[in-house]
Amino acid sequence: MLKYYEDVIVDSPFPVLKKDPISRVQLVKYAGASGDFNPLHTVEEVGQSAGSGIIAHGMLIMGMASQGVTTWIERKYIESIRVRFLKMTFPGEQIHVIGKIIKKIENNRVIGEVKAVNDEGEVKVSGVFEAMLLSKDKEG
Repeated sequence: MLKYYEDVIVDSPFPVLKKDPISRVQLVKYAGASGDFNPLHTVEEVGQSAGSGIIAHGMLIMGMASQGVTTWIERKYIESIRVRFLKMTFPGEQIHVIGKIIKKIENNRVIGEVKAVNDEGEVKVSGVFEAMLLSKDKEG
C-alpha cells in the first residue's frame, strides 16, 4: 500500500483489483443496501422495455473503483475521488479496477486516475483521485 510521497513513481500502474462477475443477487442486495429500487436494476421486463436489459447500479461500479483506490492507498490519505459514468454494466460482466499516479504536486500531494473496465477493456467508470501522503523526512 502506498504511504510515502517519496515512493511514488508517476505512471507506474497499481495492482489490478479483479471483482467477481456482476450477479443478479448482487444487484438485489445492492438495491436493498443503497435504497435504489429502480426496477431497471432488478426486473427483466423493465430492462427489456428500456432496450438495455437489466443494468448494474452506477454507484455499485463507482464503489468498486473507490475500493481499488483504497486498496492502493489508505483511506485516511485520500482527499477526493471524482468519477464519470461512461458505459452501462450488465449482469455477468467482470470488473477490473486499474489505476496509477499521474502527477506529483507540492505538499506531498498526488493525483491519480482510476478506471473500472470489463474483460473487453470497455471503460465503465473513469475517475481522478487526490491524496496527501506522508513524507519520509517528517515521519520520525
